[in-house]
Amino acid sequence: MKSSIIMIFSLALFFVSCKNKNNQSDASGTFEATETIVSAEANGKILELNLEESQLLQQGQQVGHIDSVQLHLTRLQLMQNRKAILSGRPDVTTQIESLQKELENAMSDKKRIENLVKGQVASQKQLDDASTRVSVLQSKIDAQKSILNTTTSTLTEQGNTVEFQLGQVEDQLRKCRIINPVNGTVLTKYANAFEMVSVGKPLYKIADLTTIILRAYITGNQLPVIKLKQKVKVFTDDGKGGFRETEGMITWISDKAEFMPKTIQTKDERANMVYAIKVTVQNDGSYKIGMYGEIKFQ
Repeated sequence: MKSSIIMIFSLALFFVSCKNKNNQSDASGTFEATETIVSAEANGKILELNLEESQLLQQGQQVGHIDSVQLHLTRLQLMQNRKAILSGRPDVTTQIESLQKELENAMSDKKRIENLVKGQVASQKQLDDASTRVSVLQSKIDAQKSILNTTTSTLTEQGNTVEFQLGQVEDQLRKCRIINPVNGTVLTKYANAFEMVSVGKPLYKIADLTTIILRAYITGNQLPVIKLKQKVKVFTDDGKGGFRETEGMITWISDKAEFMPKTIQTKDERANMVYAIKVTVQNDGSYKIGMYGEIKFQ
């Protein structure tokens, strides 16, 4: 009887041992996400910042704005300067209209004198004087056109310079609006409304947690059995003494060995050098940054 009990107990230990061995993971690590720190793109006081930690934000969503009164006034001033400069451009047609009429009269007189010379009523000198007058007026018109065109071109260039300055101010005005760049969850809030900020000061940190990354470490002996886009099993504690299993995909394998982090254990704990890998897992909200996880190669 006693020997039977001992045998049954030994078999139970054997099956438990086998089960634990089968469930042993190939690597372990912690979960992380691609985090983005959103910083201020303008100087001034934050007038509005509508976000809280753990809040979901959409890409392109405006979450606040920075005081832009001075920039707006500068914009209005530049618009007025441009208007004043461009209004000073001369009207070429109006400026040379009188000279053009004189030229037409001079050409008419020249033609009339040519007919009189043919009839021997007018002298050659009168025709030469008429021709000279036409040439002088034509030269005056050409010179006046050149001056007016130069003035117009100069004022246009000055207006374009103001236009570029106006574009810079409008770009600064756009940057006063705090626009969320990516879909995700606010992890940390660094600033509040009515605080002064400068360009580059962090406002909040955001990460897309719909997919999360398990960074694990493997030994060199395990490298030949894994590859990119390989499906693996991911295990995490379920809070009831067991494990929650899901599927992940290897999306990155380091090409350099590194010393094993002290907090991470691999299948072969005797190895000093390990390789980092990243396993992407779809997150239903159960996985958190910093949570411990294990993987088993399929």
